[in-house]
This record gives sequence, structure tokens and C-alpha cells, in this order.
Amino acid sequence: MTNPTTIIAPLALAVLAGCAATSPQALREDVQRLTQERVGDVAPAPSDVTPAQAVAALLAGPVDAPTAVRMALLNNPFLDASLAVLSISEADRVQAGRLPNPLLTLDRLRESDKLEIERLLSFNVINLLTLPWRAKYAGRQTELAKLQAAQDVIRLAADTRKAWFNAVAARQTAAYLQDATEAAEAGAELARRMARVGNWSQLQQAREQATLAELAAQLARARQQSVAEREKLTRLMGLSGPQAQYALPERLPDVPAQLAERERIEAQALRERLDVRAAQDEARYVADSLGYVRATGVIDVLELGVKRNTTFDNATRQRETGRGAELELRLPLFDWGQARGARAEAVYRQSLAKAGAVAIQARSEAREAWHGWRTAYDLARHYRDEIVPLRKFINDETVLRYNGMLASVWELLAETRNHVAAVNGAIAAQRDFWIADTDLQTALTGTSPGALGLLNTAAGESSATAQGH
Repeated sequence: MTNPTTIIAPLALAVLAGCAATSPQALREDVQRLTQERVGDVAPAPSDVTPAQAVAALLAGPVDAPTAVRMALLNNPFLDASLAVLSISEADRVQAGRLPNPLLTLDRLRESDKLEIERLLSFNVINLLTLPWRAKYAGRQTELAKLQAAQDVIRLAADTRKAWFNAVAARQTAAYLQDATEAAEAGAELARRMARVGNWSQLQQAREQATLAELAAQLARARQQSVAEREKLTRLMGLSGPQAQYALPERLPDVPAQLAERERIEAQALRERLDVRAAQDEARYVADSLGYVRATGVIDVLELGVKRNTTFDNATRQRETGRGAELELRLPLFDWGQARGARAEAVYRQSLAKAGAVAIQARSEAREAWHGWRTAYDLARHYRDEIVPLRKFINDETVLRYNGMLASVWELLAETRNHVAAVNGAIAAQRDFWIADTDLQTALTGTSPGALGLLNTAAGESSATAQGH
């Protein structure tokens, strides 16, 4: 004979777990623990300060990359919506642990002088017996929701950091293009004057005028790009109104003197990435649920009720009361649950395939992000140590030659434009490194970075165009 304790104990534990109220703050703390080491050097806000006060304090000075990430995590409305989904999952978990409510049925029948009242109190026995399993699986769904929310936090932090690099680089590029345009304006004005007195041909003047026109168009696009990148950063930080008038640094941070060695990047990605962990956990949860599906596949409706019928005879003024039990059972005559079982097994195979696909993607993204990170660093160093110093040397020598009347003003203006184009290329390479660094960190310890940032070639094309003119 089955020991009642073996049935009552799991039910009692499930009831006690279901009686716990939802705690949004505890859920956010769990997500913060998952993301604390994955979002970079971002210090949490003090517990006694409201988000609005924290954002106001952060806006008091220039906004650097960690400050931008902190404001996004405090103030981004889309992140609040994502964490609200986590609260919904927690509410579902608590609801799944509740005992099912009984069903009360009342019937009143009259026939001639007789009145019959039927009362039936029934319980869903299947829901009662499967309560521990349902509470367990709902709790696992909450754990998966935590992992998903943590991935959303990591993506927001990475997107904000990259948007900050793009905004600062776009502003810096527009400033240097302004210098190149001013040099082109001086050349065009000089060409106009020389052509007017007959010392220059119309063709030479047209070339200088074309250079000025092209640089003016590039400057307009650069200014628009600067506004667009700044607004993207503003949206990610959740700022509006006067808050949008924040200050950004004048230039990007320097690339590090040397890179830290990274080994076994594929193993690190498989070990630390949250999307890999979520896919593996989901596969395990689906495997555990197969037993529940098989147990309820044949008999999925089983209700037990207590019945009491009272009959009143108005003619004889007599009352008769009958008591009994009622059992409602769905007979498996046509459906033996094969389809539900087959569907559960297919879902399990799907979860295994998904876990394998996520693992392959994680390893590939780790390799790609590492290669892009190394290449971006080498390019940034190449611009900083080779191209920009060479262009500066050529420009300085041209100035000396011009002062000694050994070079024309046109050579001086051309070298000035080439030097500005080289600096713009260095800015783009510097920006690409920091974006690649963010992508690598995300790909190794967080989640899929999505489309990995490609090395920007626009600066090189602009440099070649300037040199051609």
C-alpha cells in the first residue's frame, strides 16, 4: 500500500513554494549578479539614490563610455519592458504552485410538488497530482527568463558602448573635416585670384573648386552622421528634453600599448556565454518534461466530487437527502496520447538541435570576434605609428619648403588635406578597435553580439580621394 506521506510531502512543498509572493527586486538582483562581470567596468548605483537622481549626477560632467552604459541600464525604457517580462514569468511560477480551486455546481429541479436541489463539490485530481511537476517546470521557466533578461542587459550595455564610440568618433571626424574644408577654401580663393589676373588657367581653378565642393559635401555628411550617432546614443541612454544636451569627450581613448593574450577562446565562450547556458538548460527542462507528458497522455481528465442531493415533497412535507461521490474520467477510446507524446519528443529533438546550433554559433563568433579584434588593433597601431607620423613629417617638411620658397602654396594645401585625411583614417581605425573589443567581450562572456562590426574602409577611401586631388 502506498504511503500517504510520499504523496502529501511533495504537495506540501509545492503549496509552500506557491504561497511565496513575487519579488521584482529579487529578480533584478539575480539578473544583476549574472551580468555584473559581463558589462565591463560599470559601478552600480548607490542603493539610497533613485534612478532619476543617479542620472542627474552622471550628466553633471562629460559622458564617458562607462557612464553612458550606467545611464542606459538605469534609464532605458526598453530594458524596463524586458525586465517586466521577467516579472510576468515569476507571476506564472507562483500561479503554477497554487492548489487548483474546487468547482461548486448547484442544480435546482422542480417536478409537480417535488423540489430537488443538487450540490456537487468537485476537484481536478490530475491538476492536484501534477502540482509538484507543474511548479517545478514553471520555476525552470523563470530561470530561463532570468537568463534571457540578463542577455538583454548585456546587449544593451554593448550597444550603448559601441554607440558612444561611434558618436565620439563622428564628432572628432567632423572637426577634422572642418579643418580640411578651411584649407580647401583658402586654396579655392587663391586659385580664383590667380585666374583673375591671368596667372592660372580656368582648368586649374576648376580643380581646386571641385576639391572644395567635394570636401563641403563630405563635411555636411559628417555633421549629419555626428548628429545621427549622438541621437542613437541618446535613445539608448533613455534621455530626452534638457537631458539630451549632455557633453561628450573631444576624442576617443587611446588604444592600449599591448593586448592581453587570450587562449582557448572557444572553450571560454562555451563555458561563460549565457545563450549557450540557456539553450542547454532548455534542452534539459524539455527532457524532464517528457515524463509528465507520458504520464498525462492517456488520462488527462480526472475529477472527483462530493455530491449531496435534497428532495422536498410539498404534498407530504417530507425531505429526503442523498449523499455520494462522483468520478469523472475521460476514457481513452480514440485518443491514447500518441500525438502528444510524439509532439513532446519532437520538441525535445528540436531543443537538442538548438543547443547544438547555439554552441556552433558561439564558437564561430568567438573566432571571428577575436580575429576582428586583433586586426582592428593592428590597423589602429599602424595608423598611429606609421601613417599619421609620416603624413605629419611630410606636412612639416612641405611647410619648411614653402617658407624657403622651394614649394608652392598648392603643394602645401594638398599636403594639409592629406594629413587631415590620414588623421580621419586613424580616428576610424581607433573607433573600430574599441567596437571590436566590445564585440569580443560580448562574444566570449555574454551572448551573441549579432552582426559583428566590420572594419571601416570609408576613411581610407576619403584619404585616397584627398590624395588624388
